Amino acid sequence: MRYISTRGQAPALSFEEAMLSGLARDGGLYVPETVPTMSAEDIRALHGLSYEETAFRVMRPFVGDSFTDETFGDLIAKAYAGFGHGARAPMVQLAPGHFLLELFHGPTLAFKDFAMQLIGQLFEEALTRRGERVTIVGATSGDTGSAAIEAFKGLDAVDVFILYPHGRVSEVQRRQMTTPTEANVHAVALDGHFDDCQARLKDMFNDFAFRDEVRLAGVNSINWARVLAQVVYYFSAAVSLGAPDRKVSFTVPTGNFGDVFAGYIAKKMGLPIDRLVVATNQNDILHRCLTSGDYVTSEVHPSVSPSMDIQVSSNFERVLFDAYGRDGNAVAQLMDELKSGGGFHVSQGALQALREHFESGRASEDETLATIKAARASMGELLCPHSAVGVKVADEHRAPDTPMVTLATAHPAKFPDAVEQASGIRPPLPERMADLFDREERMTRAPNDLSALETLIRERIPQ
Repeated sequence: MRYISTRGQAPALSFEEAMLSGLARDGGLYVPETVPTMSAEDIRALHGLSYEETAFRVMRPFVGDSFTDETFGDLIAKAYAGFGHGARAPMVQLAPGHFLLELFHGPTLAFKDFAMQLIGQLFEEALTRRGERVTIVGATSGDTGSAAIEAFKGLDAVDVFILYPHGRVSEVQRRQMTTPTEANVHAVALDGHFDDCQARLKDMFNDFAFRDEVRLAGVNSINWARVLAQVVYYFSAAVSLGAPDRKVSFTVPTGNFGDVFAGYIAKKMGLPIDRLVVATNQNDILHRCLTSGDYVTSEVHPSVSPSMDIQVSSNFERVLFDAYGRDGNAVAQLMDELKSGGGFHVSQGALQALREHFESGRASEDETLATIKAARASMGELLCPHSAVGVKVADEHRAPDTPMVTLATAHPAKFPDAVEQASGIRPPLPERMADLFDREERMTRAPNDLSALETLIRERIPQ
């Protein structure tokens, strides 16, 4: 199994090399050269398996010879051992034909744990075998950062630096990043918004001297292994609802496009997905693009669903690569237009290809809060604001004969202010995190400046 760059100018890598590299050296994102498929019989055979067994069967073809079967199975088992629900990703029924996939039972109460806990295990195994050490730098709008810190804290072969937008994450999200005491983790509050954090991260990867000096690695959803781990729960959910003998649709609260892109990969593998619905908040660049063909950035407006306050959705590049017939030069040109002019126009043929797989919708602030209130009153379900965006949009796209699964991306206790505002209920943290607000915080404030960030990282890593 080989991985190629969406911009066509970087060498093909193995799974392990692509995982440890993160971003390709031509600025592109790694994707599999070919997507392995599962037959209807293969998918049918997933019925009744544990989440870990399903994960092994779905991901194994993508890993190649980077890990043995035994090692890979052991790492999957370790990754999910700390989840708070035996099913790992259980479903609850909201209404006839509408289901909520709970992806918040991991250690940091967000869907990012499914990928990050596994990546932590894979990195540690690969780096120990190689006798190497890396510096992981991540950008977060809230959940990726805490999940990465939880996965990598205390590991011998890794230093972790997480950039988050100062004042633009929830207090729970911030404290999950700033309260770990392990010396190898560093929370960095950047003056700016998430797109600034993501831009500086990409700048570091494109500064090859710095990248090589500190052995830079990335665990944002630019990392293919992140996307791969998220493919699994599409299979587990669809199979539980009758796949492959029944089509299933999914609605995904979307910011950086990684989670919904994982659904697209599941569909390419053979999972009978009817519709993939992209649900956006008021920062609705993806909805606007899928509607009009124009991907044009505008001001980021802070919202009650801060993990979706994004205008530059990195993983959209991966699906554009397919929509443009895997033409790396065409994708590189679009990304140059985005960087220089703040946007680009998707060709008619590519837009038609996107619309064959994706639908979209948006939820305003008022609609998000109203959905939280209504879900509590009519379904007895307390939703986080991101999940509420998904439920609102899903209700507009449901078809009578096809089950709709909305991805619940975070626990409501991660966003207690918004949930309380909407429902009158302040959701408590799980018992294992009950002392979060009593823990001492440790973070560094930094300007939105590449040189200052690189200096900070050089000073903090072991020499």
